[in-house]
Amino acid sequence: MSYCSHKPFILKDKNFYIIRHGETQYNKLGLVQGSGIDSNLNDSGRMQASAFYEYFKEIPFDKIYTSQLQRTHQSVAQFINNSLPWQRLEGLNEISWGYKEGRIITKDDDRQYYTMINGWKNGEYTHKVEGGENPLEVQERQKIAWKYIMAHPNETNILICMHGRAMRILLCYLLEVQLSTMDDFPHHNLCLYLIKYNAESGKFTAELKDFTEHLSQLAENAGVKSSAIK
Repeated sequence: MSYCSHKPFILKDKNFYIIRHGETQYNKLGLVQGSGIDSNLNDSGRMQASAFYEYFKEIPFDKIYTSQLQRTHQSVAQFINNSLPWQRLEGLNEISWGYKEGRIITKDDDRQYYTMINGWKNGEYTHKVEGGENPLEVQERQKIAWKYIMAHPNETNILICMHGRAMRILLCYLLEVQLSTMDDFPHHNLCLYLIKYNAESGKFTAELKDFTEHLSQLAENAGVKSSAIK
């Protein structure tokens, strides 16, 4: 679904630079984060954030939107410190993984997780962890946040920092594909999806997917690519 219904208010095409936050110790250690864990970036995450800033600092961003969790704020802190307008939206928060948040992933957790993921792939979107959210619930709050973002016609280059699973769910919404295909959108820490909005058609298209060229030097130094933990 696209925001065709808002077309009369959209005066210009838009570019959305949607990124996942940088690495945290939870990512590094394989711990479950979710919306209930307000973790900080670790040293690698801070280096990723700096590398992203150096690569994209010449883009004339009009506004920054982040989730309410500090790992997203820290990932774009250098842009924020340049006095760019910044707003935190609850709708951009990560999915809640319920009682599993903050835990080491056990073999049993893995089995339960992949059973749930396979259910989502089969269109069984109501499956969720006890005390957590399912993709439909996440997408409903994202729709509210996105309506708000789209209601600002003079913002044409927008930087959005959010979270891996939430990003996949949002991309399904913007690109009008089924939630069952959300895992077709790979993501690494501080990766970029460049999504363009065409005002005439009211459609969104993906120009860049899981873009990490700005991290290439860091990856060469470390000998590995950044973590993709949920």
